[in-house]
Amino acid sequence: MSGLSGLSGISGALHVPRQHRIWIFCAAAIVVVNGFFPALWILLTSLKTEAELVSKPITWWPVNPTLANYVRAFDDQPLLKYLGNSAIVAIGATVLSLLVSALAAYAIARLNLKHRQLVLTCIVASSMFPLVTLLVPIFETMRTLGLLNTYTALILPYTVLNLPVCTLVLVGFFQSIPKDLENAAMIDGCTRIGALWRVVVPLAAPGVFTAGILAFVNAWDEFLLALSLNAGAGMRTVPVGITLYQGEFAFPWPIISAALIVAIVPVAVLIAVFQERVVGGLTQGGLKG
Repeated sequence: MSGLSGLSGISGALHVPRQHRIWIFCAAAIVVVNGFFPALWILLTSLKTEAELVSKPITWWPVNPTLANYVRAFDDQPLLKYLGNSAIVAIGATVLSLLVSALAAYAIARLNLKHRQLVLTCIVASSMFPLVTLLVPIFETMRTLGLLNTYTALILPYTVLNLPVCTLVLVGFFQSIPKDLENAAMIDGCTRIGALWRVVVPLAAPGVFTAGILAFVNAWDEFLLALSLNAGAGMRTVPVGITLYQGEFAFPWPIISAALIVAIVPVAVLIAVFQERVVGGLTQGGLKG
């Protein structure tokens, strides 16, 4: 009987008046349209010819869909090279961000730090500085070290920029793992670092996936640092390379749209494959943190 009363209480709590459901549906529809319409419009534009794009009245759907814009996107600029550069930078920054943030998160979650809350506050505060205010110091540092126009010039700053969010995500997961598991591993001969990589990190896999994907997407999409630090023709990333499609007096929007779709595909595939882990990681991290 107590179980039935509990279920009835839950169902009563979950019951939402019809008027409220309509507002919730409208809000959800606005979010979906706001998120998907720009991508859909870019996709449709990439399938149009330039003549059709400027014709009046505006055609929402391509009259004669064509893939010629995708061919020109690879022919007019070395888009494949840009994709490779972005992949190297994003993967390198993601791996390094996870390594450093895992150590930092473990120290905050497990070690008896006197001012742990202050440390977390400083981590959050460090992520609030606008990137444009950090551009000149980062540029001067990389120039002094002789790292301009190298992959390292972007991997190191991206790692630093990703550390706050990755650390905060992992702290919540590490705190939820029982210390007895680490103690058992250390009794069996593991060092504390060994227990971290062999016990804690595997058990916190959803959080690791979430932090990794957030770091990868941030590094893949970043434009300002990529434009300033790697201006060399052979070191440009996708966001910087796409800006080169525009001419002095013309903007070939169909070709630019095709390049944008190509750039979106890796991130979209990554999120689609690990969607459940990302959503679960964000939800669990919010509850546990």
